[in-house]
Amino acid sequence: MIRGLLFDLDGVLVNTNPLHYQAWKELAEELGIPFTPKDHEAFLGVSRAQCLELLLQKGNQSFSPQEKARLCGRKNDRYRELIGGLTPAALLPGVPEFLKAARAEGYRIGLGSVSKNAGFILEKLKITAFFDAVIDGTGILSGKPDPEVFLKGAQALGLLPEQCVVFEDSAAGIEAAHRGGMKAVGIGTPQRLPAAELTIPGFAGLTPAVLLSKLV
Repeated sequence: MIRGLLFDLDGVLVNTNPLHYQAWKELAEELGIPFTPKDHEAFLGVSRAQCLELLLQKGNQSFSPQEKARLCGRKNDRYRELIGGLTPAALLPGVPEFLKAARAEGYRIGLGSVSKNAGFILEKLKITAFFDAVIDGTGILSGKPDPEVFLKGAQALGLLPEQCVVFEDSAAGIEAAHRGGMKAVGIGTPQRLPAAELTIPGFAGLTPAVLLSKLV
């Protein structure tokens, strides 16, 4: 029986991906590396350090660990500037209602995000109170598709992995859920997330009871 719901953040509860793209593109331009929305797709669900490695590989560039840390910091500083203006209006359609229904139906609710800004974003969106546990990039060693973030999420909820379902918008996140022994609901299309047990375009008009009845 499913008792816990584990949510990714970006692209699932709020669409901050365009802000990530803008921050990465600005950094890429400074480094003289072409960067397109297609390139950014490989960054979804991946840690900041891993994203930088992908960018440097694309540009065939190499930096010291200290310089890489500085570049990651610059990207994050710019991203935090961009997300500073977030309000609850930025939540994706149906998200507040779905979280309220999940609470009313007695589910344990957790966040499993590689973002180190997750707590800050939850506060901006005014949804922190919905979550029984928040596991983010500050508390994990390995990014997705490693299952660490979701396994720690299940543990923090006091549940077994098989008692949890993951909501994800990236292939890496779906793989992480499966490697952790959990089923996954993809936010997107079956074509983009073929490995998910179920895909939905978003949460509008859905409740956990209705949605999970469709999960096979």
